Amino acid sequence: MTSDHDMLWRRCAHLGRVLLPLVDQEPGERARRHENLLTWDIDVAVGERLIEVFAALATHAVVADASVSAAAFDTLPLEAVADAATGKRDFELLAGLPTTFADGRDGQAVDLFRLSAYEGGQASRRLFQLGRELRHVLVVLAERSPTPSPTCGDVIRRAGEAGLPQ
Repeated sequence: MTSDHDMLWRRCAHLGRVLLPLVDQEPGERARRHENLLTWDIDVAVGERLIEVFAALATHAVVADASVSAAAFDTLPLEAVADAATGKRDFELLAGLPTTFADGRDGQAVDLFRLSAYEGGQASRRLFQLGRELRHVLVVLAERSPTPSPTCGDVIRRAGEAGLPQ
């Protein structure tokens, strides 16, 4: 049986995985992001995976701060996640994570994030840049949303309507 905590992480990770494919439906977004990653000397595949996990971590931090249950996840405002992406320190995003991850890729990405956060210097600067990129993605999705003040549930529903994996 899956605990509420594990279910919440899975929902956060799922949100992180659908953000980039969803925003890439907007003209020029993918090219702009790739150009930024290359300018910052970040491998595109690694950078995109870190943005995905950054989104999951920011969402998880908001969920933990607000004591949101898995059942209430869909009501979480997208704006709160965007604020956490740039308003919380890297190590704050790592608090309260599961000790193991059902998806090994999540564990590896969280470990890379953790290593970058504690390494400091250029690695920490890259996380700052990725956090700003994540905020941009969330703002674009919020601006293009048919609903005012979109929630995490709205984004996941849009991803489903767009045919992205659930």
